[in-house]
Amino acid sequence: MTNPTLAMDSPSSVAHSSRPQLNRKPSVITLVVFFAVLGSGLLFTAYSLMHDMNELGTVVTTWTPFLLLGVALLIALGFEFVNGFHDTANAVATVIYTNSMAPNFAVAWSGFFNFLGVLLSSGAVAFGIIALLPVELILQVGSSAGFAMIFALLIAAILWNLGTWWLGLPASSSHTLIGSIIGVGVANALMHGRDGTSGVDWAQATKIGYALLLSPLVGFGCAALLLLALRAFVKNRALYKAPEGNTPPPWWIRGMLILTCTGVSFAHGSNDGQKGMGLIMLILVGTLPMAYALNRAMPADQALQFAAVAEVTQQALVKNSPLPAPADPRAILTTYVGTKEATPQLVPALAALTGSIGAEVKGYGSLARVPAEAVGNVRNDMYLTSETIRLMDKNKVGHFDADTSAKLQLFKQQIDNSTRFIPLWVKIAVAIALGLGTMVGWKRIVVTVGEKIGKSHLTYAQGASAETVAMLTIGAADMFGLPVSTTHVLSSGVAGTMVANGAGLQMRTIRNLVMAWVLTLPAAILLSGSLYWLFTRLF
Repeated sequence: MTNPTLAMDSPSSVAHSSRPQLNRKPSVITLVVFFAVLGSGLLFTAYSLMHDMNELGTVVTTWTPFLLLGVALLIALGFEFVNGFHDTANAVATVIYTNSMAPNFAVAWSGFFNFLGVLLSSGAVAFGIIALLPVELILQVGSSAGFAMIFALLIAAILWNLGTWWLGLPASSSHTLIGSIIGVGVANALMHGRDGTSGVDWAQATKIGYALLLSPLVGFGCAALLLLALRAFVKNRALYKAPEGNTPPPWWIRGMLILTCTGVSFAHGSNDGQKGMGLIMLILVGTLPMAYALNRAMPADQALQFAAVAEVTQQALVKNSPLPAPADPRAILTTYVGTKEATPQLVPALAALTGSIGAEVKGYGSLARVPAEAVGNVRNDMYLTSETIRLMDKNKVGHFDADTSAKLQLFKQQIDNSTRFIPLWVKIAVAIALGLGTMVGWKRIVVTVGEKIGKSHLTYAQGASAETVAMLTIGAADMFGLPVSTTHVLSSGVAGTMVANGAGLQMRTIRNLVMAWVLTLPAAILLSGSLYWLFTRLF
């Protein structure tokens, strides 16, 4: 399948007969299963929400928040669906173009392992993404400004992903979403008369930016080196030639290609699926705080331990800064988290809020007994305290001794266990959306990756090298909670193997890929910032 909307060089050395058959339509059974799973996923999501509401005895006085909740959830799941068909080509292109798997079977296989990757993900990436959002909007995520933020960044990311997909460009969904988050933060700061740079946690953004910048370089260099190593140690010439007709590769290289395709699919689900989960949890916390703001499944004995840790942490902080507690510790912590500028009152404020949180939890006996009217405040206090401890540790504020630092980190861990959780049904809903998304619209980017990066057909060894590096890079990033781009790693890996194989690159395609990489961030920032301004006026 070619794309008339994007002019690229035709790979003259790729014989037409060796191209895989990508235009076979799915069978009726496949379509029935697809829509059955889609319908079941939506029904399961609705049932889970209703069950959680009924279990807590939620009284519905107006349906407006629930209508907004439904729309926001559909948009968030829509982002994951688009992410699926936008990024899955990176996992299946190599097995398709080396005849290791039939196209439709490869896509279904990839979808299943994307599904598993989401279900078994850790959640670290989800909350790393949330840390980029403006503090004041996280604290009032259930307000009109909070919904405007969610709608703006998700719709902007979906629009840019669809645009680059239509052009057949393997742009990064991670890159797009992070640009959208930065756009909302900058717009929010400007709309409140502040410097636009104050609306984003630039330390966290820089950390993620380095991951996005370095991952394609790692993909290019490591894939090239791995191919050269294969050529040095494995002398089977068939591995370094393009497939002839529909002939599959030798069994062992075919097994490696399928294994790496599986690994990339699983790693993609584990990493990219978490981004949608983090945003869905923000939506749920804003609209149904009674059910989702605090981890109500935490046992009562852990809540008592939480209160004890809070008490000893407060005492340690008071010893380090004997100044009297300020009248409004929340305001001081909010200012610090937003500006990163410490004042002499910061440690006393942290001590006061730490003690307040511990006393509240101890008084209620468990998180499940926190009344509805207090849930939002308790969670916001916990979020402020956790972010303050994280930033103070990162910026070496306070100059605490080892014992105080250890108590602070233990208390932060207790707080995170109380607030950073993802219900199983959220994982299942995102897994279904991402998994089904892999089965739709994958052909455009498969053709770009398989035919239009290099000047020759992808060989077995090239496919195995690029996929192996992508699988290991994304898996490592997931362990460290970094949202890297599957697209960048895999497409740059294919380019690296083309250079190492002496095939050369199609420079028009490379220019288009680089242009998409360069434009994604400013385009997403501008689009989401504009939408946020518009939605705050509409809401």
